[in-house]
Amino acid sequence: MLGIFVSAMMAGLNSRSGALGLADVRGALGFGTDDASWLNTFYSAGELMAMPFTTWFAITFTVRRFHLTMLTASALIAAVVPLTVNLNLLLTLRLVQGITAGALIPILMMMALSMLPPPIRLHGLALYAMTATFAPNVAIWIVGQWTDIVIDWRWLYWQFIPVALISGGLVAWALPKVPVQWKRFSSINWTSLAVGLPGLFLMVVALDQANRLDWFNSPLVSSALTAGAICLVAFAISEWSHPAPFIKFQLLARRNLAVGFTIFIFLLTTFLSGTVLPTSFMTSNWGYRALQNAPIGLIIGLPQLIAGSLVALLLYRKWVDARYVMAAGLTLVGLACLRAAQLDALWTWEQLIPVQILHAIGQPMAVVSMLFLATSVVQPMEGQYISGFVNVSRSLATVMGGAFVNHLLEIREHFHSWLLTDRFGMIAQILPQAANAADVSSIFDTQALTLATADVYRVLGLLAFLLVPLTLAMQYIPAPNLPSKALGSKNNG
Repeated sequence: MLGIFVSAMMAGLNSRSGALGLADVRGALGFGTDDASWLNTFYSAGELMAMPFTTWFAITFTVRRFHLTMLTASALIAAVVPLTVNLNLLLTLRLVQGITAGALIPILMMMALSMLPPPIRLHGLALYAMTATFAPNVAIWIVGQWTDIVIDWRWLYWQFIPVALISGGLVAWALPKVPVQWKRFSSINWTSLAVGLPGLFLMVVALDQANRLDWFNSPLVSSALTAGAICLVAFAISEWSHPAPFIKFQLLARRNLAVGFTIFIFLLTTFLSGTVLPTSFMTSNWGYRALQNAPIGLIIGLPQLIAGSLVALLLYRKWVDARYVMAAGLTLVGLACLRAAQLDALWTWEQLIPVQILHAIGQPMAVVSMLFLATSVVQPMEGQYISGFVNVSRSLATVMGGAFVNHLLEIREHFHSWLLTDRFGMIAQILPQAANAADVSSIFDTQALTLATADVYRVLGLLAFLLVPLTLAMQYIPAPNLPSKALGSKNNG
């Protein structure tokens, strides 16, 4: 579990590092902004493509063999990516690396659900939760070290290699060698594989490039979104009727799974208010680089080393209702957004400290509780299907949430810019002296960005509050027995 956890965390860091350090990579390799944007798109597409199918192949080829293969492939690609200057080859490598690294994350969820007994399963889920609460936040500081301290952007990719050696050594030592289950290929759902892979790829391309290409005004975005949606509908139909599916959609008939995964998607969208939104504001307003933005992420990320386990210990208390813990976490995230919505153009990361502290407490409360409520209605043998659900939801939420936040920010920024310009035009003639056009334009840009960011904070805060009643509608799940109690009852029996 430790080896698998380390690799899953590194896969999350690898994904976020590529996005945060894109400007340095683009400058070093001489790519234009538009061309370089596809590097993150292809990696994100590869990640999502791997999510629904990983557990099936891990079981078929054995976890040990599959994990080590994906880990080795990711490390080898990480070694050669900084040495590649051809854009088409680089895009291909990033796509394959997204698939191989993305496959490492669902294995962690599958192993936690299938191998860990109820008395300690929550701690395994807390480890998985760190891929959403720890890795994206600490990545900001790590990128800052490579780009501004070491001053070598290549380590954005090479950082994966030493961690891969540690993870691979642990997994190779701990997991036994067992034969491949070739018989499973006789029942594989080839139709789902054929339509699911291109469908997921096209959806990520459409959503990730939508803001840059102006959404439905772009033939590429429109066609990719349409074709991707058709493929995914065909994928769902095929999976529903197949006797051995990759994802068992019938499990969504269980209330906690259907409601839980719906909440999970919107929950991760609200989490963008923790790092993505403030770092974007600081970068645009103050010209911050990753190193200057690092405190924003560290205030949330570092406490997650113990926060998830503390929430797990709380959920083991018999008098604790996980629904209320989750609702409290969502409320804290909502309050953090409302507090941040009071920002002005003079704010730096220091003014965001109270906001980030609320996120650091609220995020693990919400995520760990949600995973507990959703997975507690699942039997261990069903863990392979639930892992696909959780990870597809996680990856889709990241892409969809990012597209939504960026689009909303752009719309509100244009609105405020127009409004300020219009008001200025009404009073310009009565000012005692003519204003410098360049100065006025700069001030308006800053204020428009500030007002738009505040609007997005309010929307994300409202979304967090709206998830609270949905959380309380989930089925109550009693706390599992602690290890000592479970052992004591067994001995008494």
